[in-house]
Amino acid sequence: MLKITIPTFLTLFRISLIPIFVMVFYFPFYWSFVGSAVIFGIAAFTDWLDGFLARKLGQVSPLGEFLDPVADKLVVAFALVLLVQAHPTFLMAIPAAIIISREIAISALREWMAEMGKRSHVSVKWLGKLKTAAQMIAILLLLSQDPKLLSWITIAGYVFMYVAVILTLWSMISYLKVALRELSEQERLQNLPPSETA
Repeated sequence: MLKITIPTFLTLFRISLIPIFVMVFYFPFYWSFVGSAVIFGIAAFTDWLDGFLARKLGQVSPLGEFLDPVADKLVVAFALVLLVQAHPTFLMAIPAAIIISREIAISALREWMAEMGKRSHVSVKWLGKLKTAAQMIAILLLLSQDPKLLSWITIAGYVFMYVAVILTLWSMISYLKVALRELSEQERLQNLPPSETA
C-alpha cells in the first residue's frame, strides 16, 4: 500500500483545489476574481511547500515525484484556459498556447531522456524556476482583476505573462539543445563498429 506523506498530501490537496478554483472563477459575484486568485495563490504556495517539506523531512517519494509536476501543470493549464476565456484576444491566447505547448513538449522530452538514463540532464534549473515565478505572478495578477476593466494590475499581469513566455522559449531551447546532444551521441554510438562499443 502506498504511503501518503505530508508533501504528497499537499500535492493531492493542490489537485483537489482545481474544481473549486474553476467554480469560484465562474461565480456571479464581484469577489469571484479575487477569490479565484486566492485559490490559485494557495495552490502555488503548496507547490513550494511540498517541495520544501519533502527535502526538509526526507520524504521524497516516487509517488510525490510523479504527482508534483502533474499537479503543477494541471493548475497552470486550467488557469490559462480560464484566462483565455476571460481575455479572448490573441494577446492572451498566444502566450497561453506557447506555455501549454512547452509543458507538453518538455514532459515528453523528460520521459524520453529518463528512458535513456539521462533524466538529471533535464532537471529543473534556475531558468525554469524564474519562468515559473514570472508565470505564477502573471496568472495571479490577471485572475484578480475584472477582465472588463483595464487597470495597472492587469497591465502588469500582461507584462509578467510575456516575460514568462520569453523565459519559456529560452528554457525550452536549452532543454532541446541538451536533448539533441544526447540524440547525436546515441546515434554515434549506434553507428560505431561492434569492436569499438564493446
